[in-house]
Amino acid sequence: MNTVIFQDEITLYWEKQWELPDGVEYRAKLDGEIVGKTVKTHFSFHDLQPNTEYLICIERLNESGDVAEVLYQATLRTLKAKRRIDVTKSPYNAVGDGKTLNTVAIQSALNDCTENDCVYLPQGTFLTGALNMHSDSELYLEQGAMLKGTDKPQDYLPKVKSRFEGTERMCYRSLINIGELDRNAGYTTKNITIRGAGTIFGGGLPLHNEIINAEKERLAKDLEESQEQAKKCENENRVPGRARGKLISINNCENVVISGLTLGFSASWNVHFVYSKNVVTYGCKIMSEDWESEDGTLRMERVNNGDGWDPDSSEDCTIFNTCFYARDDAIAIKSGKNPEGNLINRPTKNIRIFDCIGYYYGIAIGSEVSGGISDIKIWDCDFFNCKMGLTVKTTSKRGGYIKDITVRNCQLASLLVRSDYTSNDDGIGAETCTVVENLTFENIEVKGTYPYLDRSDKYYYTIYLYGLEGEENYFNNLRLKNVQLYGREDGDIQSIKIKNVKNLLLENICYLDLKK
Repeated sequence: MNTVIFQDEITLYWEKQWELPDGVEYRAKLDGEIVGKTVKTHFSFHDLQPNTEYLICIERLNESGDVAEVLYQATLRTLKAKRRIDVTKSPYNAVGDGKTLNTVAIQSALNDCTENDCVYLPQGTFLTGALNMHSDSELYLEQGAMLKGTDKPQDYLPKVKSRFEGTERMCYRSLINIGELDRNAGYTTKNITIRGAGTIFGGGLPLHNEIINAEKERLAKDLEESQEQAKKCENENRVPGRARGKLISINNCENVVISGLTLGFSASWNVHFVYSKNVVTYGCKIMSEDWESEDGTLRMERVNNGDGWDPDSSEDCTIFNTCFYARDDAIAIKSGKNPEGNLINRPTKNIRIFDCIGYYYGIAIGSEVSGGISDIKIWDCDFFNCKMGLTVKTTSKRGGYIKDITVRNCQLASLLVRSDYTSNDDGIGAETCTVVENLTFENIEVKGTYPYLDRSDKYYYTIYLYGLEGEENYFNNLRLKNVQLYGREDGDIQSIKIKNVKNLLLENICYLDLKK
């Protein structure tokens, strides 16, 4: 059992009991009183008192509604009440009018925050440039509060060391920066909380475009001399686009919680963490698709390449109960790009994803996998109405490995496992191909169509398993059990392509009419 404890809330989350059927019901008790039931593998106790002991119990019920097992029972104490550092009060005097630049005021409040404090944003829109958070600090956004990044690249200088698409490089600072990137260091920044019911938005498409334009000018001579290389990077924006910052950048950190917030509209990815451990995100909405406030005062345009949540050479990280409206991968699991990723050799492992729903795009494992990816478990997720459902992807250059992946009780637009991916494939290749083995997909539905920009359905593979030539490069030990594939609306069976796979188990694969 895992716990997240605040002064007013206790959240429990636990591993799916894989030996049990889907739909198992749990009952939650607080001091002996039943306070709720759920079929999810998480439960939150709200409105608790600070510094107070509570007897917490989670019981698994059988089909008759009786207790089959006490899954967890313990006495837990909420945190002590924290001193609230209101950024609008003296000596900070931030102004939430959406126009005043508050970088200095908010950064001063964050600098003053101790483990006994909480930096507090009340209702209002607080415009700011890049901010830093240090160990043992908390940022809380009240409902109606927005931390809004500017769209001016100079507000995110000086550049800092970061990682983008698998390679370390200098990037513009992110809106919120936690820790400093160091491939040779451990966890140098610890115990960070960002939570509340408010919103954190970046500089969005204008910042995205301005950074690319600024980088084009800086790189003009290099690109002119390297047109062939630029073409390999797909388009003229790819190379300069790699300098964009993120919304929240987490480097060499341990114990980071992001909870309850609406996040989005970074110049690139939204939540990105590298060389980190125990990053937990839940109860959030993550966006990079067109959005307009209810009162019409703020409109954000979609940001392509706007990933949602990206663990990168990190371990023991969890996301649940989160909704994605992302204009690229909702979740993208990475571990570095050849040959640097092979040299650094820091894998991503022990990642848990459950009770998430996505629109537009789904989950990607790869393509930057040179440091290795293993022990990924995904369950109770809905990525049905997406361009991609679940994609496990690598290229012939990556090296590394992808292994021990389990996906259960999920709805997917498509299921792709491929070594023939070609995007982001510039650079020197590894000496060996990626090892892809021990992948299990059980109790899943695969749609095989996806809503395009005009929201009309486009056809795609339901299942695409495509390994490279040469038996040493084949995918090994792939298991698909209890998989429902939906036919097209005209009644045709969706496409399935399987090539270069050994030890493949297909059990109870059936076709149904498209109902959704």
